[in-house]
Amino acid sequence: MPRTLRWVLMLLPFALWGTAMAAMKPLLAGASPAMLASLRLLPAGVVLLLAARLLNRSWRVDPLDLPWLLLFAAVDGSLFQGLLARGLGESGAGLGSVLIDSQPLLVALLARSLFGEAINPVGWLGLLIGLLGILCLGLPGEVLRHWWLQGPPALQAAAWSHGEGWMLGAAAAMAGGTVLCRYATRRSDPVAITGWHMLLGGVPLVLVAGVESLLGAETVPFWPQWDGIQWGLMAYAALLGSALAYGLFFWFASSGDLTGFTALTFLTPVFAVLCGLLLLDERLEPLQWLGALLALVSVLLINQRARLWHPEATAWATGRGGGAGAGGGER
Repeated sequence: MPRTLRWVLMLLPFALWGTAMAAMKPLLAGASPAMLASLRLLPAGVVLLLAARLLNRSWRVDPLDLPWLLLFAAVDGSLFQGLLARGLGESGAGLGSVLIDSQPLLVALLARSLFGEAINPVGWLGLLIGLLGILCLGLPGEVLRHWWLQGPPALQAAAWSHGEGWMLGAAAAMAGGTVLCRYATRRSDPVAITGWHMLLGGVPLVLVAGVESLLGAETVPFWPQWDGIQWGLMAYAALLGSALAYGLFFWFASSGDLTGFTALTFLTPVFAVLCGLLLLDERLEPLQWLGALLALVSVLLINQRARLWHPEATAWATGRGGGAGAGGGER
C-alpha cells in the first residue's frame, strides 16, 4: 500500500470519531444511552460483515480465537460503547472529551507490558505533550487558569461532574479492547472480528435498554423518538463513525506499532475543532491553536521515537532494508 494512502486511512478513523460524538450527543434527548449505543453497534456490525464478504474475507472465527472475541465484544463493544453513551449525556463536553481521548496513555502501558513495545523517553514525552494538547483543546481557558491558580478544586467547581467518571471508564475499556483485538485476530480476519464484536456487543445493550424501559428507569421510551434529521445523524454515527472508523482502527491495531498508532487518538479533538471551524464558522481561541500544535508534535514524537532516540541504530536498520513503516514500524 502506498505510504500516503496508508496515512490517510490511518487518520480517517480519528477524523470520523471527532464528528461522530458531536452527532450523537443531541440524540440522547430522544433515546436511552443503552439504545443509542446499540444502534451504533448493530448496523455497523452487519455492514462490516457484508464488507468482509464482498472483499472475499472469511467470516469464520477460529475456535481458538472465540474466547478472545467474546471478551473483546464485552469490553470494547458493550462496556465501552455503553459507558461512552452514558458519559456523553452527563459530562461536560470539554473534560469528557479530554478523558476519552487520553486512552493512548493506557494503551502504551498495556502494549509495553504485554507486547514488549519500546516507548523510551521520547515516546513518553510525546504522550505527555499529547495529553497537554487535548487539555488545551478540551477545557476552557478559564478552567485552565483556575487550575493553575487554585489546583483541583477549580476543576470540581467548573468542569467536573459524575459523568466524567463514565468517560474515564470508557477510555479504560477502549484501551483494553484495543489490546484484546490483537488476541482475537491471531488466526481470524480483523474485519470479520470487528464486525462480530459489534454484533455481539450490541445485543446486551438492547437488553439493558429493554429492562430500563420496563422498570421505568429511563424517562425516554424504548424505541427512539427521532425525526428524519436525527435518524440521519444516527446513520452517520453508525455507518461512518463506527463501521468505517472501527473497521480501519482495528485493522491497523491488529498489527504493527500499537503505541504509535493509538497516539493518533490525540488528533480526534483536533479534527472536531477543525470541523467546527470549517462547517460551523466557529472561531478558534489561541489556546486551541496551541492544543492542536501540541497534538501534532506529540504524534510526531511518538511515531518517530525510535529514530529520534537511537538515530544511528535506525539508520543502520534502514540501510539493511528494515525501515520503519507509516505506523512506526511493522513487526
